[in-house]
Amino acid sequence: MGAGSVIARLSPFRDVAMGPCPDVVHLEDRARRGTSAGGGAHQRAPVLLARVLLALAVVGSHPTGMVGAAAPDDPGWFAPDGGSSSRQSRRDALARLPLDRLAPAQRKQVETCIRSHTLYRRLPQTEIDCDPALLHFALDKPEVIVDIWRALGISQLALDPAGEAQWRLSDGYGTVGVLRLLHAQRQGDGGLLVFHGRGGYSGPLSPRPLSGGCVILVRHQPLTDAGVTPARHRLTVDAFVDVDGIGFELVTRTLQPLVVRCAAANLREIGLFMETLSTTAIDNPAGIERLAGRLPRTPDEDRRTLARIARRAAAAAGTPAAADDADGVPTRLAARWLPPEHATETR
Repeated sequence: MGAGSVIARLSPFRDVAMGPCPDVVHLEDRARRGTSAGGGAHQRAPVLLARVLLALAVVGSHPTGMVGAAAPDDPGWFAPDGGSSSRQSRRDALARLPLDRLAPAQRKQVETCIRSHTLYRRLPQTEIDCDPALLHFALDKPEVIVDIWRALGISQLALDPAGEAQWRLSDGYGTVGVLRLLHAQRQGDGGLLVFHGRGGYSGPLSPRPLSGGCVILVRHQPLTDAGVTPARHRLTVDAFVDVDGIGFELVTRTLQPLVVRCAAANLREIGLFMETLSTTAIDNPAGIERLAGRLPRTPDEDRRTLARIARRAAAAAGTPAAADDADGVPTRLAARWLPPEHATETR
């Protein structure tokens, strides 16, 4: 299996991005039928553990939900991705944790996860051009972005509010989890968010459920002057992941190269989608308003907020009313992840 196939199975847009990945599909089908996939349970372990690690580690950066993968055979897959697991990066992340601002129970959760973490990674810093209000909305209401993906047909992930600043996620293939926003801090057009998550996998590929937890720090920093739209932002994501019952050596030697590369690819794809959503909102606010009205899981208030953000972004950029083309939005948003004929069907 090449790197492209691995990314396809690990993408938040799992069913369509970069083509199918038949090797893992066949593995799952064989497990459901109770037949051997060739190689035994020990060779399937990376598939299961990568599924859990990715569901936990990347969802905090921008909740999307990840999937399992088979280990790649492409040596280039293990080339440096621009991220870091260094002591300096870890110390910097820990210094930024506002533990003194957390409730006692939340602080205990964070400290427990960090104390026993099996994997730390600072993902490659990502820079995106996005309307500031839209970026804040996406960070505050990640379930709306996921609802857009589902409406466009580029993801089957479910991300549902489960209380204040809390979400329940499922990828439809046995991975489930709960993500909580423990701390949100705004600094102008930038800020810091701290998430804690618990999740796991239970399904035909595993003789027993697998579970784990994570602590995620998300920093977003504007790189352009206030009032500019779209503005350039830098996203920095630090992830501490603790996998229950899995040895540190297995994670670091066998799974870390796969996990960190796929996490970086996911964050990059999410950034590209947000850029596309922002430019579409500026160029075509009427289309975004129509799309918002079609989101089945999004409350009316959030639909109106998304439409209002699009109108304001277009006005700030001086978009003429004649540029509105309400029918072109789904095709434009889904073009990277769906063939043109499928993107057209999402209208």
